[in-house]
Amino acid sequence: MRSEKIIRLITMGMALTMPALSWAEEAAPAAVLDTGNTAWMLTSTAFVLMMTIPGLALFYAGMVRSKNVLSVMMQCFAITCLVTVLWTMYLYSLVFSDGGSMQSYIGGMSKAFLAGVTKEALFPPYTVPETVFSMFQLTFAIITPALIVGGFAERMKFSAVLWFTALWVTLVYAPVAHWVWGGGWLGAMGALDFAGGTVVHINAGVAGFIACLMIGPRIGHGRTAMPPHSLVLTMIGASLLWVGWFGFNAGSAVAADGAAGMAMLVTQVASSVAALVWMLCEWMNHGKPTTLGIASGAVAGLVAITPASGFVGPIGALAIGAAAGLACFLAAAKLKKIFGYDDALDVFGVHAVGGILGAILTAVFVDVSFGGMGLKEGVTMGHQLWVQVVSVGATLAYGVIVSFILLKVIDIVIGLRVDEEQEREGLDIVLHDERGYDL
Repeated sequence: MRSEKIIRLITMGMALTMPALSWAEEAAPAAVLDTGNTAWMLTSTAFVLMMTIPGLALFYAGMVRSKNVLSVMMQCFAITCLVTVLWTMYLYSLVFSDGGSMQSYIGGMSKAFLAGVTKEALFPPYTVPETVFSMFQLTFAIITPALIVGGFAERMKFSAVLWFTALWVTLVYAPVAHWVWGGGWLGAMGALDFAGGTVVHINAGVAGFIACLMIGPRIGHGRTAMPPHSLVLTMIGASLLWVGWFGFNAGSAVAADGAAGMAMLVTQVASSVAALVWMLCEWMNHGKPTTLGIASGAVAGLVAITPASGFVGPIGALAIGAAAGLACFLAAAKLKKIFGYDDALDVFGVHAVGGILGAILTAVFVDVSFGGMGLKEGVTMGHQLWVQVVSVGATLAYGVIVSFILLKVIDIVIGLRVDEEQEREGLDIVLHDERGYDL
């Protein structure tokens, strides 16, 4: 009898505790849509798209000669369309899906054609729809090859631009983005790149540099003056880039929170300091400050703060901005003249140099003594510097090798450059049968 009572009590206890156990299992934390974060990410996505069209398109268009104004705008617009289609087909999957045994280097194809990216799906661990996250990341994939246009402006075939873009985003952008943001080996090492110092700017800058070397200088480079034809367009474009950059950097927090607010603040500070430093350098060297100089300086500051924007405070922003203004001025105004390469719109001098500088200085100014968010427990500044140098070196080496191979193959198959007569006449009329201005 007694044993039956004991068994009955145990059974009753189990029956009473089972609902609690079941409730505990059901109560496991699940991602819930945050409408505030979603609203900010929708806004940020539009801002970053605005950086390419019309921002970068106008910025570049003003810096070329009037006979080529439409060609660079056409290239930026076409790149936007082409990368969007490729992103939908397979690029998003290559960057942000599980690559299985190849996860350290590239994603898989489980999200090809945006499989599973439904209106209900959230992108873990964030509280925003995966549709919004995918679209936000697409705008980064768009602007990166569009930046490369500045390295070969005014002399590359439009067909070659399209082929290079398609191959480059597949074989260079997607792997590097996966390394850093998609669960690859650089992210696992602890590389700090909040919004694209390595993925976007170093990647694009070094590709533009290789392109300008392989395609050769413009006819008359170094002998004939080639001033920007419309600094009004360039200043409008630079201003749109600056405003759009708040989506670029603050949006990379993927939340409407304090991290986004600090990223926005340091972005403004760094770009302002860099613009002033470039302007002063130019004033001292050439006797007059120019609108092109101050605009270029602002972009240099925006580039350099990009990898650091979610990790540093105002002190770091001041230092990174000042360093970028000086270093990028020297690269664009001095280094290019010394070596004689025709980086037409200073993609290497601004984006590669600024990106390298920002990526490395992130390891310094992330420290709490400079007002940064601090390093992970057990990580020293020396170790973080080493990780940043490795990430920069890997991006440079990979970008140089693969960009060279792609350009070489395209040159052999269809040719990279228009002929001399076409270049003299201008790409607008030769390649697109249009003119930017009535003559």
